[in-house]
Amino acid sequence: MTGHGESYYESNEQNVTVEVRSVNNRYLKVNVRAGDTHASLEPRIETLVRELIRRGTIQVSVKIERSTSGKDYSLNEQILGGYHSQLVKWAEGTGASFSVDLATLLTLPGVVENRTRDDLNLEAEWIVLEPVIREALGRLTQMRAEEGSAMALDLRTNCQTIADQLDAVSARAPDVVRAYHSRLTERINQWLSDYEIEIKTVDIARELGLIAERCDISEEIVRLQSHLEQFDSILNQPANNGRKLEFVIQEMFREANTIGSKANDSEISKYVIEMKSAIERMREMIQNAE
Repeated sequence: MTGHGESYYESNEQNVTVEVRSVNNRYLKVNVRAGDTHASLEPRIETLVRELIRRGTIQVSVKIERSTSGKDYSLNEQILGGYHSQLVKWAEGTGASFSVDLATLLTLPGVVENRTRDDLNLEAEWIVLEPVIREALGRLTQMRAEEGSAMALDLRTNCQTIADQLDAVSARAPDVVRAYHSRLTERINQWLSDYEIEIKTVDIARELGLIAERCDISEEIVRLQSHLEQFDSILNQPANNGRKLEFVIQEMFREANTIGSKANDSEISKYVIEMKSAIERMREMIQNAE
């Protein structure tokens, strides 16, 4: 499911901003960006995300701004002297005019060093950072929960659609069996008459009963009703049950498909099409659920 969460921390030493975003994904994919100075904490951040979230593509952005002062920087005199010596040597060798531009020298790599990264106590940084990340994830989870509530309502609406169509199928099913039995009886009697064959009525009735069972969908109706009840029960559970719901939806589709195939009736086929459409809508929604 989609969502967004932010959290902040401010102190005299630093300002921390954590932003978490999620987009739909059947699986869990976590991307963390904490900057060069805190890159070694990214695996911890990912582990924390995986503890709290089960599905989705999660983007975590951590921005840390430290208050700066002269103490945070040092001049590397050895590197500065090396640059100067090389430039003087080059000027003497080429005869080019040369004057020292200190401002330019200070911008060269390695001349001015930021000591903040080297002085970082990552354990102390994590103590500050972890609760900020948890708060951002909590806000993300809350937003996803609100979306989940709306999704649950939509899922129940589709379940009711399936239940209504299944009631219509159940009412129609006995007529289908009787009509099928009647057609078979008529055809067999016509065949026996054409070829002047005599068969005991009880034997014909038994065989007709066995054949007619092929279009009996009562068991499939019962199983689909059971799946609807199971789906509603799982939907009411507080735990993360996206995988369970996905499995039940697969079974619902299987039963609906079997009903349509076995019944071989145009009226029931209309009901089955409505059921399968509702099931497909549910399948698309549940792929992104926790």
